[in-house]
Amino acid sequence: MKKAKIIAIAALAVSVAGCVDNKVDKTVDRFIDSKDLSQLRAGIWVDPNGCEHWIIDDGIEGYLSQRLDKYGKPVCSGIAPPNTAIGPYKSGSGVTDPI
Repeated sequence: MKKAKIIAIAALAVSVAGCVDNKVDKTVDRFIDSKDLSQLRAGIWVDPNGCEHWIIDDGIEGYLSQRLDKYGKPVCSGIAPPNTAIGPYKSGSGVTDPI
């Protein structure tokens, strides 16, 4: 009985944790040089399968989002070889990358 009570309490805690309101504007960089992400320059990273992703390196932080066409399908155009990043993805921030 005690084990069932612990499992029930744990299940309740997990289900309530999903009710947290996370209405945070994810289009804004909130770190040292906080600014709207539209002020940063994006490049393109090509994954091992040849599909493209928008990439921004803001020094310590980084952002990545898959490129999609107007129908929501991945863009895999062969713009660069797999595992390659191209474009000005490190510009737009005065914070240097420590790595």
